[in-house]
Amino acid sequence: MKRPLLRLLLTVILAVLVMASPASCQLTVILSRHAEKAAAPPKDPPLSSAGEKRAALLAGLLTDVPVDAIYTSEYVRTQQTAAPLAAHNHLKPIVVPAADPAALVKAVRERQTGVVVIVGHSNTVPGIIAALGGPTVSIADSEYDNLFILTLDGSKSALLRLRFGDKSAAGVSDHSMATSPVK
Repeated sequence: MKRPLLRLLLTVILAVLVMASPASCQLTVILSRHAEKAAAPPKDPPLSSAGEKRAALLAGLLTDVPVDAIYTSEYVRTQQTAAPLAAHNHLKPIVVPAADPAALVKAVRERQTGVVVIVGHSNTVPGIIAALGGPTVSIADSEYDNLFILTLDGSKSALLRLRFGDKSAAGVSDHSMATSPVK
């Protein structure tokens, strides 16, 4: 019973945020870290079964949102997280290297209006939010349930931080993540 209520609440919040008045240029950026990943291969792991469920949940939560573009990094886990949403919206995700957040921010800023979704990493999403004019946020290595909605309207911005799905539990130990440059 909680999930339908959560979905309805999220849909109402998103609908209010994405309705731009004709006099303004409003851009809504929805950001999420990739879903839970498998332990292997260590260099570029795919999603775990829990991650696949969270990716499907993300697509379900955003079913009624008019997504114009989806951005991911080059890593399999971000692309797999975005895949159900991309399929629903008949979009091909735009891949921007995780090491080049400036290119991603530039591409998003060039849009000026609409709704874009970014699936990144625990160490890239906070920087992207800040570069787009949002506040400072952090995402722990064990957190996969964050959903950020950043609304940009000229020089003003507003950020809404939500949680979705079951409480995060890392699929691999944080210790094994220490050597990975992108999380």
